[in-house]
Amino acid sequence: MIGKVYLVGAGPGDPDLITVKGLRLIQQADVILYDRLIPHALLHEAQPYAELIDVGKAPKKQRLSQNIINQLMIEKAQKGLQVVRLKGGDPFVFGRGGEEALACSEAGIPFEVVPGITSAIAVPAYAGIPVTHRHVSTALTVITGHEDPDGPESTINYEAIVQTGGTLVIMMGVQTLIQTLDRLIDAGLPIDTPAATIEWGTTSEQRVVEGTVDRLPTLIAAANIQPPATTVIGEVVNLRSQGVEWFDPIYAELYGNNQNAEIKLIA
Repeated sequence: MIGKVYLVGAGPGDPDLITVKGLRLIQQADVILYDRLIPHALLHEAQPYAELIDVGKAPKKQRLSQNIINQLMIEKAQKGLQVVRLKGGDPFVFGRGGEEALACSEAGIPFEVVPGITSAIAVPAYAGIPVTHRHVSTALTVITGHEDPDGPESTINYEAIVQTGGTLVIMMGVQTLIQTLDRLIDAGLPIDTPAATIEWGTTSEQRVVEGTVDRLPTLIAAANIQPPATTVIGEVVNLRSQGVEWFDPIYAELYGNNQNAEIKLIA
């Protein structure tokens, strides 16, 4: 009897933001292959017999290649096991979920996708920045700060992004932010455009630096902002200081919203 693979989005970091379906599948799983940035507290919900396998990647570090991760999912499912591939944010938003779905399909393994709350909208929200606002921004563009390293050049049309206007969210882009901002400025983005970078968004470790596009790299360096971090560019950033800021990381710490909580078992 063949098993099944569930590509589950774990959300942006706050464990309470997992979907009801995602939590149920974690509680029923025989095997959980989890990423580095999933809320580790969710692993406490696994059954005592569940095999927990850390397949996370970090900047410039890789525990397992994507091909090996795909192979592990397939091998476990071929043994008749229920496999949860637990991914940060949403599986299909810069999460290689599409590659994993194709791998299952090609191997004849049944699979299901369980969407998760993407950090592209949740992290700004926890920083008090609505990515859209009918009087400020009616367009949202999301790009990655880490394109395919094997690609010959950037596939992002920075001129089109600037012409579209609205809000721009840059995910996974701290280490390449200077280059990204330079390209946006060269494409016509005003240097005084409001911008903010949020580190460990939605968790008790959340920190926010806020300024303008030209000053943001200096502010990030001064605060020693590290991955994971999300950058928001656009007039909506100003809404944070106008009364939308609401999340208190200290309160989150008191109530257990800690991304780096101890895991009960690592296989």
